[in-house]
Amino acid sequence: MTGTRGDPARVHALIVGIERYDAGAAWDLPGPARDAVRLHGLLSAAGVPRSQLRLHLAPLPPYVPDIPYQAADQATLRRVLVRELPSVPGGDVLWVWWGGHGVLDRAGALRLFCADATTADKLGIDLDSALERYASDAVPGFADQLWVVDACETFEEDLAFREHLPADALPVGRRNLAHRQTLLRAAGRGRVAANDPVRGTGLFSDVLLDLLADRTAVLPAPPDPEELFPAVRTRIAALREAGRTLQYPEIRLQSPDRTEDLPVPAPTPERRPVSPLQRAVRALLAYPLMDDPTERQTVVSALDSAVTGTLPRHTKARTDVVGILNSLGRHHPEALGDLFEAVVSVDDHPGRRDELDAALREFADAARRPSDRK
Repeated sequence: MTGTRGDPARVHALIVGIERYDAGAAWDLPGPARDAVRLHGLLSAAGVPRSQLRLHLAPLPPYVPDIPYQAADQATLRRVLVRELPSVPGGDVLWVWWGGHGVLDRAGALRLFCADATTADKLGIDLDSALERYASDAVPGFADQLWVVDACETFEEDLAFREHLPADALPVGRRNLAHRQTLLRAAGRGRVAANDPVRGTGLFSDVLLDLLADRTAVLPAPPDPEELFPAVRTRIAALREAGRTLQYPEIRLQSPDRTEDLPVPAPTPERRPVSPLQRAVRALLAYPLMDDPTERQTVVSALDSAVTGTLPRHTKARTDVVGILNSLGRHHPEALGDLFEAVVSVDDHPGRRDELDAALREFADAARRPSDRK
C-alpha cells in the first residue's frame, strides 16, 4: 500500500473479542478479549487514533481490560457493521478482527456468535454476508480490508442444535470492483479453532499477533498477505506436529484483478486427524496404570467428590476411560485439569505427561464449543 493508504488517520478497525456469553459458563472462552486488546495496542502504537479503533469486548473475569471498550452484543455489532463504519468519511484501510465462538451453518456460511447468544437464541453475525456488504457499493470507502477470524468452523449439524440457526444476513448493495479484501480464517472448514485457556489466547491469534509484532514497520497498513500467510501456516503446522491443534488456517484474496483461495495442504491419509476425544483416550490409556482397576480408581478418587459421584464406571479400561472423559467434558470440563494432576501424581513419565497435557487441553477446548448438549 502506498500514499494515503498507509496514513494512520485513514485507518479504521473493528476489533471484537468475546469470552463470555449469555449462554452461560459452558460457552466460556478465555482468550479472545485479551487477543483483541493486543491488536488494539499494535494499531494504536502505529499511530491510529483511538477514536478509530472500535473495540468491542465481553471479557471473562478475572480479566479486566485496562482500556475503554464497548459491548459485543448482536445489536451493537450489527449497528457498527451496517450503519457506522460504512458512513465513515475518508477511510481507506479497514481491519476487522473477530475472536470468539463460531459455527459453519448448513448453507456453508460462517456464523459468529455475539455475546448475547444463548442456547435458545443463537444471536450472531453472518460473516459471509458481512464480506459481501463490504465488497459492494453499500460501503463507499475502505478500498483495502483485512478480515481476521479466530473461531471454530464446526459443522452446525455436528453440534446437535435443537433448532436451526436463525437467518441474520446483513443487507448488501450492488457489487463493484472498488474493494480489495483479504480474509484469514483460523480453523478451516469443519474444524475447531484451538484455544489455550491457561495462557488466555487463541493459538491462531497468538501466532498472528506475534507475526504482526514483528512487522510493525508496515503497520497500520495490513502486511502483504502472501508474505504473511505462509509464516502463519508454518507456525500452525508446527503446533499440529506437536499435537496442540488440528486446524488448517485458510486465506481468501479478493480484488478487482483476482479472486482466489490460497491452497492449504490437506492431511495425508497416513496422518488422518483423530477427534479430541480419541486423542484423550489414547493419551490416558498410554499409562499402564489405567489398565489396572485399582489404580484407575485411585486416580478417580483424587477428583472432587461432587464430580466422581456423577461418573459412569465400567470394568473394561477403554470403556471406563471413554465414560469418564465424556462425563467430565459435558458436565465438568474444569475437572479435566484435576484428572491430569491425578494421573501424573501416580506416573510422571515426561513423554506421556506432555501428550496427556496437550490432549486434555484440546479435549477441554472442544468440550466448551457452543452446543445445546450438556
